[in-house]
Amino acid sequence: MKIKRFEWLFAIIMVFGACSVFFLDVPSWWKGLCMTLYAIIILYTVQALWLENRPAQTTLLWTYILILLPVLGYIFYVYSGQLLVKGELFKAKRMSDRELFEALGRKQKSLDLSKLNDHQRSFVSYLEKVTLTDENENTKTKILQNGHDTFQEIKRRLVEAKEFIHLEYYIFRYDRLGQELIDILKAKVKEGVEVRLLYDAAGSFSLKKPMVRKIEEAGINVRPFLPLSRGWYNQKFNFRNHRKIVVIDGKVGFVGGLNVGVEYLGEDDDFGFWCDSHVVLEGEAVQTLHAVFLLDWKYASGESLFEQERYMRPVPAVGDGLVHVVATGPETRDMSDHYYAMITCATKSIWIATPYFIPNQAIQTALKIAAKNNIQVRLMVPDTNDGFLTQYATQSYFPELLRAGIEVYSYQKGFLHKKVMIVDGDLATIGTANVDMRSFHLNFEVNLFLTGTDSIADLVAHYEEDIKECRRIRPVEFYKRSLDVKWKESFARLFSGVL
Repeated sequence: MKIKRFEWLFAIIMVFGACSVFFLDVPSWWKGLCMTLYAIIILYTVQALWLENRPAQTTLLWTYILILLPVLGYIFYVYSGQLLVKGELFKAKRMSDRELFEALGRKQKSLDLSKLNDHQRSFVSYLEKVTLTDENENTKTKILQNGHDTFQEIKRRLVEAKEFIHLEYYIFRYDRLGQELIDILKAKVKEGVEVRLLYDAAGSFSLKKPMVRKIEEAGINVRPFLPLSRGWYNQKFNFRNHRKIVVIDGKVGFVGGLNVGVEYLGEDDDFGFWCDSHVVLEGEAVQTLHAVFLLDWKYASGESLFEQERYMRPVPAVGDGLVHVVATGPETRDMSDHYYAMITCATKSIWIATPYFIPNQAIQTALKIAAKNNIQVRLMVPDTNDGFLTQYATQSYFPELLRAGIEVYSYQKGFLHKKVMIVDGDLATIGTANVDMRSFHLNFEVNLFLTGTDSIADLVAHYEEDIKECRRIRPVEFYKRSLDVKWKESFARLFSGVL
């Protein structure tokens, strides 16, 4: 049932009504009217919620919140990203994305999958059917470990740019690292190179207008994605662009977990050492990654660059396997579907590294079944997270994982931020999507899915290095945690739908 929504207007009415009832000296009939309007709005919202046929536990949870938390519960519901209006909010973007990716797909040659083993072929065939993008075999990838290696390589490639540089980041700080990159970009603009920078308005909240003006004055075209000032009225502000993309001349691309900020170099005392992964790629898959940027840029700025051949021409490279760029977001299929498909293809091992582990029921079940079928399942998470809710919500899943025989490792050296999954040592994904509900349902994300490439061996080697810096969580030890910790875990898990 399609319902035209006026939630933002309802929220204003409810706040005004609450102020009238509790804080203003108004006639009784006016207070009665305000309370009646409140009841009508709540009943209307509950009815709409029930008609959406969500899972029963989700429907009941939000019903309780709406009824038991006056005004605040409604506002949290409306602006938490829970409303199933994603298809309408991002309809134009979804149609534009599909049109471009279908055009790119017509240029791709059909691939010979006969050399793949059964589980590789199964997963590749799945991705080909359900995603808007295509597999590429003429692509070379290289894994970059941690911030220093990543930004050293990015700076080197930026200096080599001849035509254009396109950057897209969730977090772009104007600190030492950010200024170093801006200085390079300024120099490239003077050489005649076009530079565009797209940043998420919420993730880059610290990038204030004076800083943006300095960047623009240097000739860099800068745009925010989903400005917060507009999002309040259209419920978009909780849907964020979590992608990290750099494309240089259409020949070189970067994607992975690292944003721009000195903390990603391990120079923040609160986080300490920052463990992360990034990828540099050359070849046909860069065109697909670039298409993701161009679509986001068009959505944010209104500028369409697809018609210009220099932005869309493929530059093949000698590859050693298959590379698939997959973009997900509120307007497309969830990344959780692709993670689930990878997990169910496993025959020997599943290794996961993620800063936040707040899975949906399907992924929980798939991991537990895999472990019970004697498949080695390893989960690596940071010992200390960057938020109370994410810390304890992640821990709340440990008991059921440990009971299923899943190996859980707590990274001790610093903050683990990489997003990696490796299956059987010959399938892998690396990118921006965490194993949490926000990455699955609310954020715009982009991952590389690798099949049979040499880079997978590097991911395996890095995972084995990182696990040496971990403490394995043993069931007997974990079950002895205090009642206070258990309460924190249970409380945090209540918010798992928006974490």
